[in-house]
Amino acid sequence: MLDIITMTVNGREQEVAYDVRESLADTLRNRLGLTSVKKGCEAGECGACTVLVDGRAVNSCVYLTAWCAGRSVLTVEGIKGPNGELSPIQQAFVEEAAVQCGFCTPGLIMTAVEIVGTGKRYSREELKKLISGHLCRCTGYENILNAMERIVEETWEKHGVS
Repeated sequence: MLDIITMTVNGREQEVAYDVRESLADTLRNRLGLTSVKKGCEAGECGACTVLVDGRAVNSCVYLTAWCAGRSVLTVEGIKGPNGELSPIQQAFVEEAAVQCGFCTPGLIMTAVEIVGTGKRYSREELKKLISGHLCRCTGYENILNAMERIVEETWEKHGVS
């Protein structure tokens, strides 16, 4: 049985038909065409499906669409610049060679958006813990951590918050 939900997705209010048992990942990918949301483990363990719901990172494969009524959902498609340019976080991932096959990248970037959004300065060890829910089989995490350290530091220096 389909139901209708209203939520804000990437800054635009959306009214979407969905199955009441449907994951947010399925709704975003299959009904809204937001394919940055990857389905990896479908058990909330790999982080490939990470999106922000009201500013908090969630594994959308185990997060029901029904829980998003009236909420704001942000995916990688929603963080690009006004002219389609990469966000500073995406640019840091490119410049630090933190992207290889790209499957885990959207989820890691969304976690980075949450991390940067806190306005806090994090040590490399703290960043390791914050991304521990993500699996990457290509990069070995060093370049990912380099990108995250860089963007956290640049944001902190720019805004001067801790």
